[in-house]
Amino acid sequence: MTLAIDVHGLNKSFGDKHVVNDVTIQVAEGRICGFLGPNGSGKTTTLRMLCGLLTPDSGSGQALGYDIIAQADEVKLRTGYMTQRFSLYEDLTIAENLEFTARVYGLDRRRERVDRALERLGLASRRGQLAGTLSGGWKQRLALATATLHEPRLLLLDEPTAGVDPKARRDFWEHIHTLADKGLSVLVSTHYMDEAERCHRLAYIAYGKLLVTGTASEVIASQKLVTFAVSGEDVHALTEGLRSSPAVSQVTPFGNVLHVTGRDESELARAIAAAAPGERYRVEKIETTLEDVFINLMGGTQDNFQ
Repeated sequence: MTLAIDVHGLNKSFGDKHVVNDVTIQVAEGRICGFLGPNGSGKTTTLRMLCGLLTPDSGSGQALGYDIIAQADEVKLRTGYMTQRFSLYEDLTIAENLEFTARVYGLDRRRERVDRALERLGLASRRGQLAGTLSGGWKQRLALATATLHEPRLLLLDEPTAGVDPKARRDFWEHIHTLADKGLSVLVSTHYMDEAERCHRLAYIAYGKLLVTGTASEVIASQKLVTFAVSGEDVHALTEGLRSSPAVSQVTPFGNVLHVTGRDESELARAIAAAAPGERYRVEKIETTLEDVFINLMGGTQDNFQ
């Protein structure tokens, strides 16, 4: 397996805040790695160190075979980076934004590259539309077209679909998978569990520390959690009582159902039976989801900015 990203022991502090703490991460070529964690956990800082925009305080590694510190300029040339916020020129048209980017990179065949990017992302019919008038989903398409215009081998996406409607998110991810199928390596931060499940591998960071990596099934299995679904009339009235039990790790509402999670199945079942007696409630064991796992991981970590 050839690695597009292979970094070890990355650290970055801003003042007295240790934002990235000894992070080691690997991404295989042609694979999509989901980067998850609560806000303020160091995801954006890590992405910026990987593409050469920030220099680590310590640590080492390579991206696309280049040293991320000594050869940061080489990494930048071969990496596409899409920021959290739309950062293109809103008073330029879609085509003008792409043409400007092509000139900044000093690309050859500029017109051909722009036309191909417009066709690939379904933007050709809107090429003369001002970027500032686009909806969130179309802005993300334009940002992706810009980030891939120079045909990078590595793509870093920082919460690319935040605030975008479900259909636009699905279309965006279809583009990402198409690019990965052609050999592009992708590291993408996201808060959406359905997006996480579409990644080949996951890495979960919480307040600077990388806690778990693996496929979705490996991440779920690694936490050894048991989950029961509790439903019935006024089921939310059970929440506080369940949370007070030492057998219960977390209680998460999903509509009219509570997901009750713990590590010892028999102890957890007894706690639920005590809190939800009689026939008013239905209790069934269910598969633990990624969302259950990540909520549990968040509950076990401490905000390093507090």
